[in-house]
Amino acid sequence: MVKRFITEKIEKHLSKKQHTIIIGARQTGKTTLLKHLFEQTTANGYAATFISFENHEVLEAVNQHPENIFLFVEKVFEKQQDKKLFLFIDEVQYAANATNFLKYLYDIYEEKIKIIATGSSAFYIDRKFEDSLAGRKRIFHLKHLNFDEYLFAQQADDLQKELTIIRSSSNYISSKRKDILYYFNEYLCFGGYPIVAIEPDRDEKIELLHELRDSYLRKDALEGGILHEQKFLRLMSILAAQTGSLVNRNELATTLGIDNKTIDNYLTIMQKSFHISLITPYSNNLRKELTKMPKIYFSDFGMRNSLLNNFEKFVFRTDKGELLENYINIRLSELYEEEDIHFWRTSDHHEVDFVVRKNYSEAIAFEIKFSESQIKKKKYNTFIESYPEIPLKFMSYDTTDQRVSTNILSL
Repeated sequence: MVKRFITEKIEKHLSKKQHTIIIGARQTGKTTLLKHLFEQTTANGYAATFISFENHEVLEAVNQHPENIFLFVEKVFEKQQDKKLFLFIDEVQYAANATNFLKYLYDIYEEKIKIIATGSSAFYIDRKFEDSLAGRKRIFHLKHLNFDEYLFAQQADDLQKELTIIRSSSNYISSKRKDILYYFNEYLCFGGYPIVAIEPDRDEKIELLHELRDSYLRKDALEGGILHEQKFLRLMSILAAQTGSLVNRNELATTLGIDNKTIDNYLTIMQKSFHISLITPYSNNLRKELTKMPKIYFSDFGMRNSLLNNFEKFVFRTDKGELLENYINIRLSELYEEEDIHFWRTSDHHEVDFVVRKNYSEAIAFEIKFSESQIKKKKYNTFIESYPEIPLKFMSYDTTDQRVSTNILSL
């Protein structure tokens, strides 16, 4: 199993009464992680069982009544009646009413059963999920591999350690910077699906990503109740070409021949299926600041590049700036709450890529460029004058300064 940083956090939560719910995009490793947690639990001597709701016999039984789950765990339960049973459920969203199933077992058996379950977008989209399970669950979002985890997948643990040093020391000159950038370039091309990351053959990586695109996007559309699948997929492709740009719902609706409400619904399904993130404008209510249209970024480079059918090597790409900006959005979402990540732009086109609220009274801004030579600091005087309390940090991929603090890897 590829090392995932979230594993330790989930392990700590296993001692809590609340359900442990692992959500995330398809094929990000939820089942693999669940099996790992199950094996660790049994190895530590606890009573545990693993059940998949992809098993039709199990699913038919629990759809009749939640307590029918005990038909499949009775032997384990009987042997250790004095101990809590750890029940690992894969694909819990396939239950006819997954929310009620989980609520019932918690309310009746919270002292005797601990549930650890995985759920995909169909489960997470359900509005009853938040309301009915309030106080009864904690959600853990298993995302695509971040760059550190990608290095683990490449068995480049030494480079991950070097990356940690780079981030912690502003004047450090790394002798392994070129080696790290080699993997970084690959990551920006093929992304963080585990099955793709561990595949050594470039052509096979591309085939795997096309398969993920063609099969799982359709499943997400189906589970999201979308009637016009082709328009949903077409919108995904259009947005892939607009990475880092403003989402103009009116233009998209006109292009696809649908109304704005449908565009909003499609965007919601894409977000809930963990394919995109929309960041909102940062505003202090200055007259010229934009306050409506969000900017779009993708959760995975491989899926985004597959939608464009563009797997050119990073150094030859014309969309290098968009990919780097998308990487910074992913990286910022690891460091801060997603709702605290914004951008800044005025109606006369002054803009800053990211403004992050670090806490109630403190923020930081980032401007991303491919080359250090593209940074023209005078262009940002409007922002600096409007927000003198917010430090603005310039980051680039190509820099003449050997100190890695100027490099995009330092974040």
